[in-house]
Amino acid sequence: MSIRSKGWWLAVAFGAVLAGQSAYAVPKHAAPIPPATLSLMETKGLSPAAPILIRAFKKEAELEVWKRADDGRFVHLKTFPICRWSGQLGPKTTQGDRQVPEGFYAVTPAQLNPNSSYHLSFDIGYPNAYDRARGGSGGYLMVHGACSSSGCFAMTDQGVSEIYALVREAFAGGQQAFQFQSFPFRMTAENLAKHRSDQHIAFWRELKEGFDRFEATREEPVVGVSFGRYVFEPSANPATEALVKARRAREEAAIAAISRKKPAVMTTYVDGGQHKSFQAAAKRGTLVVSQPQALADAGREVVIGGEANAQPASRSDPKLSAAQAKSPAQVKGSAAKPALVPVRASAPAPDRPFYQRLFDAITPSPAPAAAGRT
Repeated sequence: MSIRSKGWWLAVAFGAVLAGQSAYAVPKHAAPIPPATLSLMETKGLSPAAPILIRAFKKEAELEVWKRADDGRFVHLKTFPICRWSGQLGPKTTQGDRQVPEGFYAVTPAQLNPNSSYHLSFDIGYPNAYDRARGGSGGYLMVHGACSSSGCFAMTDQGVSEIYALVREAFAGGQQAFQFQSFPFRMTAENLAKHRSDQHIAFWRELKEGFDRFEATREEPVVGVSFGRYVFEPSANPATEALVKARRAREEAAIAAISRKKPAVMTTYVDGGQHKSFQAAAKRGTLVVSQPQALADAGREVVIGGEANAQPASRSDPKLSAAQAKSPAQVKGSAAKPALVPVRASAPAPDRPFYQRLFDAITPSPAPAAAGRT
């Protein structure tokens, strides 16, 4: 057995021992990554200390965890069902609107809350430079447990525990911040064509460029803000950038073709939704969720027209001031120098001795200066 394999099985065995202890032996924020997930990582050639990236999709109510492999490309590790999210499809703009943010965000170790009232949580980083440029207000939007949402991605306690452990280990490995990508739905050509008449379509087409870049390259997109819009830095590798351009061309052609054949729809909600795997338990009353009465008509598609290519060429927002619209100096950055600081997955730090990591697992983290709403 190789040294690496021995190390993996020691980690699995150690995790199993800790998992079998009483709830009081290990603080909830220090719970180990489940042995089954460690085994899955080994199968995919991934390390617990490797950089992480997370994507969330509101309509499908799914949260994906990706880990960076040795070749620098991200590999899908696992998909977690979202127990509850609130609001409608579309970005968050105003404090109290119950909207779950959409966009590209940065999460640092300081945004983790081991003392959350919702089991465990981390702040996704709303508002970012894009949101602030467009007058967005509000804050403390989290991924947390308890299946209760008021603008957050609410997981089960078990689900958020595992996600928290994966994030914690990536930070322990040296990653300084990870990218959190939030989308209204999976950004397929079919979904963009179906929602072509939605008021948010121009914004969603901005998000799709970042989505397509990641899909084409499996590399973290370098995101910026210019004139109140998301911009994405081209790859320094011409071959990689060619992959992006080819995918973008295919997707645009597919959107146009589907738009000629299928009517436009609007997906409506009373107040958000949840993953289908929880629906039966919620109806039986064996799963306690926020606003359960709002789930009966969640995700209803209403046909609103069949016009081909019925989508705005650009996004207009009254909250974007005239000065911002005229001068790039009013919104820091340009396509060449984004205002939104790129969030790159940093190189892992050298492994710490085993005894140090064991001590970390049983020592509570200090409470954050401001716990926020969770």
